[in-house]
Amino acid sequence: MNELRLPEVNRVLLSGRLTRDPDKRYAADGTAVTRFDLAFHRHVRGRNGRVSESTGFVSAICYQRLAEVCAESLHRGSPVLIEGRLVMREWNTPQGDKRSRLELVAESVHFLEQRTEAAPAGEGRAGH
Repeated sequence: MNELRLPEVNRVLLSGRLTRDPDKRYAADGTAVTRFDLAFHRHVRGRNGRVSESTGFVSAICYQRLAEVCAESLHRGSPVLIEGRLVMREWNTPQGDKRSRLELVAESVHFLEQRTEAAPAGEGRAGH
């Protein structure tokens, strides 16, 4: 039997709103790293014809200049459209338990909010 060869595609396009303010930190090498959580919705029509809403949550992370721009411009409730890729992050707790989390590494974040003096609208782009 021949082995099935799948193309290596890992692209995500997701829109939603931030559930909390972004958290900006710096890596040991000085690279800016910003994390934020995103809530996204999906409307589903059931067999009975009624529409229900399903909500999901994902953690997003961005690096370098994009991290700086997102930390300065976004806040809880900000609507965004993110383009990026999924990564599995694994770590051990101080108690020795293994943990893992699927994260969205943002390569582009499109700000969907109207421009104000306090939070300029626009698009941030950077890769990591």
